[in-house]
Amino acid sequence: MNSHRKPRSTSSPITQRAVRIGLFAAGIAGVATAVPAQAQAATAATQSHVAVASDHVFSHADRAHHTQTKDSFTIRQFGDVNATAVRNQANAVSAGCSADAHCRSVALSFQIVTVTGDETRLNAVNLSDAANKKCTGCQTLAGAYQFVVSTPTRLTLDDNARGRLADIHRRLDELTRSTIPAAELKSKVDGLAAEVTGVLHDAVAQAPKGDTQPDVTLHRHLDGWPGH
Repeated sequence: MNSHRKPRSTSSPITQRAVRIGLFAAGIAGVATAVPAQAQAATAATQSHVAVASDHVFSHADRAHHTQTKDSFTIRQFGDVNATAVRNQANAVSAGCSADAHCRSVALSFQIVTVTGDETRLNAVNLSDAANKKCTGCQTLAGAYQFVVSTPTRLTLDDNARGRLADIHRRLDELTRSTIPAAELKSKVDGLAAEVTGVLHDAVAQAPKGDTQPDVTLHRHLDGWPGH
């Protein structure tokens, strides 16, 4: 069997492979970079003019390792910035397994980004890709969830919000390591994403008010075999 990739859906702005908002000029001096990708939280200094962050999860299952599952849950609080470029990506591959000894590959990435400012330029990219390579009966799932919180005044997630997010992260770890069918896994992960959105909306509601309305946006992309 040749390599297979599930066709991408372009019917909704939320599910597009790349979501880009506003404009970002590459190569601007004074870039503040939040790395590594697996860090639990990263905060850019308030005096930074540009903030850049990239989170990437990759899983690869094959005959030597029939099951590989990975997830990431990052919080990036950038504060006052003039421009922000953030990228969130999940890739999963299953290769060379048979129906009698099939593979399971799962990659899930949750990225939370908070930015402050009335005229912040934002470039947000959210990608996922799942591929079966000569892999009969394999389950392969890649999911990228990017949460962008924009507020006119600085927002810092308090202990309550962080505690609720930590609990969601724990349950995401459990789901990622589970053996439930891919269709059920997708549904449950979507449920966790909805909980994250709720936590962020609560945090925004308690934040100081400004001239513009705060906003919480979810960029979601899922790709998987068997298909949705």
